[in-house]
Amino acid sequence: MIRTILTTPEGETHEGDERLLAAWQSSPGSHIWIDMQGESQQSERAILETFEFHPMAIQDAHKERHPPKIEEFDNHTLIIYRGISSFDAELNYLPQQVCFFVGERFLVTLHPGQALSIERLFNEQGKALLAHSPEHVALRVMYISAGFYIDSLLEFETALSDLEDELLENGNDTLMRKIITYRSRLVKMRRIFSYHKGITQELTAYDYEHLPREESETLHAINDVADRFERLYTLTQMYYDICGDLIDGYISISSHQLNITMRVLTVITAIFVPLTFIAGIYGMNFENMPELRYEYGYFFVWGAMLGIGGVLIWLFKRKHWF
Repeated sequence: MIRTILTTPEGETHEGDERLLAAWQSSPGSHIWIDMQGESQQSERAILETFEFHPMAIQDAHKERHPPKIEEFDNHTLIIYRGISSFDAELNYLPQQVCFFVGERFLVTLHPGQALSIERLFNEQGKALLAHSPEHVALRVMYISAGFYIDSLLEFETALSDLEDELLENGNDTLMRKIITYRSRLVKMRRIFSYHKGITQELTAYDYEHLPREESETLHAINDVADRFERLYTLTQMYYDICGDLIDGYISISSHQLNITMRVLTVITAIFVPLTFIAGIYGMNFENMPELRYEYGYFFVWGAMLGIGGVLIWLFKRKHWF
């Protein structure tokens, strides 16, 4: 699907497909936004070459899993961004690569499936932002996308708090597997946000011709995006640390409970070892055993065994072993 928005210097706005490209070329002061969703590489390449984009930029945009980055060329700036097609409070998300070709009078976006941020902007503020400048559209898309991430992460914070209480009250292996799953997903998300954080750091530190920092509104938009990705990176790091603390706490509690169990078993064993030793001696089948002829030998042995057991129990209780 190819969608196009064209804004003219006279304030007119037109929506259509790639046929609006001819009208844009004939109107020097106009701005155009071409959004291509799920198109074949041949169709995308035909339009991209019309803008005379650098072949290396086109090649990077067509790589399925290219790391997010920003790179400047002669007549455009390429931004490869990792957007989302779905995301929920359980950290189940489907990332989607979105490529921006930003120029002085144009913006071209490529993505294989539906991008939530582009859908929202295309139907709401996209026309007004495009009339101002194409870079504002690209920055707003990233800003809205980061907002989707933040909303879901804040919902996850509530779920994580409930999980923490449940783990402390009734910890089990099922909850532990769930926390480990969350932790793994947070690692992947943190890697994505680290890339995006690097993009915004470059935008705030270096002058890109097609995203000029000297314009106050552009700089403000860049700072807004940078703040959101800084917050996202911090949130994922914090939640990752919390999950790690929960895992360590559960392991500590399990180890403590195991130590208590082993201590009780050790006490029981220590009590019965001397009793077993005595029983073993008097269980020998020898004829010449003096105690066998003694009238009260049986009761004497029982008394000795009970006495030894009682003394050991008293000793262990005094040492607070059980």
